[in-house]
Amino acid sequence: MRSLASSIVFILSLFFFNLPLHSQESDNYLGDGPYSQLIIRGVMLINGDGAPPRGPIDIVVENNVIKDIQVVGYPGVPIDESKRPKLKAGGKELRCDGMYLLPGFIDMHGHIGGVAQGADWDYVFKLWMAHGVTTVREPSGRGLDWALDLKKRSAANKIVAPRVFAYTGFGQGSKDPISTPEMAREWVRQNAKKGADGIKFFGAEPEIMKAALDENKKLGLRSASHHAQLSVARWNVLHSARAGLTSMEHWYGLPEALFDDRTVQNYPLNYNYQNEQHRFEEAGKLWQQAAKPYSEHWNKVMDELIALDFTLDPTFNIYEASRDLHRARRAEWHEDYTLPSLWKFYQPSKISHGSYWHDWGTEQEIAWKENFRLWMTFINEYKNRGGRVTTGSDSGFIFQLYGFAYIRELELLREAGFHPLEVIRAATLNGAEALGMDDKIGSVQIGKLADFVIVEENPLANLKVLYGTGAIRLTEENEVVRVGGVKYTVKDGVVFDAKRLLRDVKAMVDEAKKKENFNLKQPGIKE
Repeated sequence: MRSLASSIVFILSLFFFNLPLHSQESDNYLGDGPYSQLIIRGVMLINGDGAPPRGPIDIVVENNVIKDIQVVGYPGVPIDESKRPKLKAGGKELRCDGMYLLPGFIDMHGHIGGVAQGADWDYVFKLWMAHGVTTVREPSGRGLDWALDLKKRSAANKIVAPRVFAYTGFGQGSKDPISTPEMAREWVRQNAKKGADGIKFFGAEPEIMKAALDENKKLGLRSASHHAQLSVARWNVLHSARAGLTSMEHWYGLPEALFDDRTVQNYPLNYNYQNEQHRFEEAGKLWQQAAKPYSEHWNKVMDELIALDFTLDPTFNIYEASRDLHRARRAEWHEDYTLPSLWKFYQPSKISHGSYWHDWGTEQEIAWKENFRLWMTFINEYKNRGGRVTTGSDSGFIFQLYGFAYIRELELLREAGFHPLEVIRAATLNGAEALGMDDKIGSVQIGKLADFVIVEENPLANLKVLYGTGAIRLTEENEVVRVGGVKYTVKDGVVFDAKRLLRDVKAMVDEAKKKENFNLKQPGIKE
């Protein structure tokens, strides 16, 4: 019989492993640069650390390092050109007058496609980069060697891709199921030797989890966990954080740590974890079983997690269809940017993970809306007390599309109570801190790397301008227009035309539709 960790890795392999390493790219576009010198002119700067916007500013980059951030004027006053940084021979000037510049976004939960979804890395990476995502933490996937190869090629600018941090699923690649603490320690040591950036846990026997986390901490690697319900009754978030886990994903294991009148979830007696409607429907009732917000036990758990410098990566968006299925299913980007294979994967199914729409209705959605309210209350207060909250998407499931879902996550953090500047910090500097990279990325500061998002509209006033499809606006001439969409994504000093990347993705989707004679239809609708 498989161990829990081995079983989960086996199941995930059905979704993530064995896609071809190389995909057919739409063209050879690899962005522009890097340059010996790049000057971005006239932007309003949102630097990612919570400071308010300021500008106009010129930003000088030399060989992928920010060398100068210079205020060059005042609002409404002509800029004195003689006082601006000088362009050197061989340098590149990017005129972005009046645009907004932010640090590159960090997706802390980014699976690089999946076999069952039919989504290869080229498609996924271009959707992320088109939405300003310049760094991705992959929390296990199709194999460490595969992820490390993509990481290497991204770093060398051989492909259009964010910076990749590869976390191996605990037990992945082990010849035998991990059944002892020493086996766990040895696997962790070998994982580090192979070059992994960290470990993604799903749960295991307590003594195995404790040994693996201890060894990983000794080696200085970071970690994440989806506290799967099959192990959470004996090992919740608090156990993991005390043992050395550095971050958690989603919210599983957190309500269980907040139980004060029970020890296990109130499962119906006919519950079957393999029935995903059971799994997700009952999960929507879980936060109501936890201690009440601001109660003694609720406060105690929160304060201990903050004291442990523990990171929460909530991934609100991946559960949003649970509270509003029609909204997620009818998102306007599906028609142009969702592959036929991915659309089919989303449909009601007893096999496809996350396609649990067997009989989903009003009662399930109402329960999930309350679940969100309680969950968001905890996340917002965690942030208010100094806890670290990051931004992750977990796209490729439950009608959530790469890139677009990341921007939706920003909106949901805003709904949870974050100020827009706090939303941007969660998407940038907080992620960099959680990865141990805040000395290099995450904010726009002299000495850091040149990862930027540049957009023509103010994202603080309306986060929707970050979507590839933009935001709708009525002009003074009574014309309905689309505004926004990321203009440029700059990663490692290389400038990418974000809208061109989206056109490439649309061409991929159009080609797949033509090949399959596919028309996107809502589920249950016949010809």
